[in-house]
Amino acid sequence: MAVFIPVSAQQVPLIRLAELQKLMDAPSDEVKVVNFWATWCAPCIKELPLFEKINQDRKDAKVTLVSMDIDLDSNPEKVYKFVSRKKLQSQVVILNERNPNDWIDKIEKEWSGALPATLLINTKNGKRKFVEKELHEGELEKLIDEIKN
Repeated sequence: MAVFIPVSAQQVPLIRLAELQKLMDAPSDEVKVVNFWATWCAPCIKELPLFEKINQDRKDAKVTLVSMDIDLDSNPEKVYKFVSRKKLQSQVVILNERNPNDWIDKIEKEWSGALPATLLINTKNGKRKFVEKELHEGELEKLIDEIKN
């Protein structure tokens, strides 16, 4: 069961791995863009505007920002404040799992656990694309287009 705590205009739930998997696997007409990030990760913060732009500009993509902060700090308050301060419009969830070695390969077998990491999923055609690096202007659009058709 997700716990909702009000943050400005956005609800930021703490979710378990099973809930995240359901969210990623649910059928959708949009390409799912799932970005794994943390408030302490400088490259993650640097690329967040790219995800916000996609979320705002593209009707064929749905962005979910998955905060990995709970692993190092059990108090989600830092994430709530960050989301509020940055006025993030994309859906934000906090993954409420402690030991990454227990679950990382359940999200993506190629993932070493490094951040930032982005998983793109097209549930209509079964295509998936995983990127374990900071994305730059134009790269995210290209990735979405690659798995769209």
